[in-house]
Amino acid sequence: MLTVLKWLFYLIAAVALIIVGGSFLLPAQAVVTRSTEIAAPPDKVFAIVGDLRRFNEFSPWADLDPNIAYTFEGPESGLGQQMNWSSENADVGSGSQTIARYEPPNFVETQLDFGMRGKPVASFDLVPSTAGTNVTWTFRSNLEGIPAKWFGLMFDRWIGRDYEKGLAKLKAVAERPAPEQPAPAAPEEPAPEAAQPEPPPATPEPATPEQPVQ
Repeated sequence: MLTVLKWLFYLIAAVALIIVGGSFLLPAQAVVTRSTEIAAPPDKVFAIVGDLRRFNEFSPWADLDPNIAYTFEGPESGLGQQMNWSSENADVGSGSQTIARYEPPNFVETQLDFGMRGKPVASFDLVPSTAGTNVTWTFRSNLEGIPAKWFGLMFDRWIGRDYEKGLAKLKAVAERPAPEQPAPAAPEEPAPEAAQPEPPPATPEPATPEQPVQ
């Protein structure tokens, strides 16, 4: 019995040593990156990703809860624009993101706030290409503590699939042709003026008969 407990103690100590010692070899930041080519110019793509009010058009999480509540703060667009969301779905949760860098039409970065779950950053990098625009969506999160570093190994699998789905939706939105504008109506030609009726010929006055000379 003592031999079993002794070996069990050694096993637990070895596992703890691997977990603690291995954490020093793990990166201190989790980075997830996904890219795609979009057949649209950078300014058209930036108009979507650079406006948090349009985030839901390509968000991979919007389909998880159609009842997500959104509020917006700060300016209508640009640096400081903030979007807050709240959902009862645990996979969506509550939080906010605020535009921290705004460099149209090539780069935008947002500061995310998940409360106790951390404050990572996300960014879109738009590079002109022969096809239109190469879009790179990046997620970065600092990993503090031993458990966080080990969980960081799973971020690429967890977040990467969502980013791939979001980029596919962004591609569909950005490549959608703009609605055709109705052609301006041709100006109406003025109606021809009605012909004026010719005045009736003047009636000749009757000649006054000459009086005979007396």
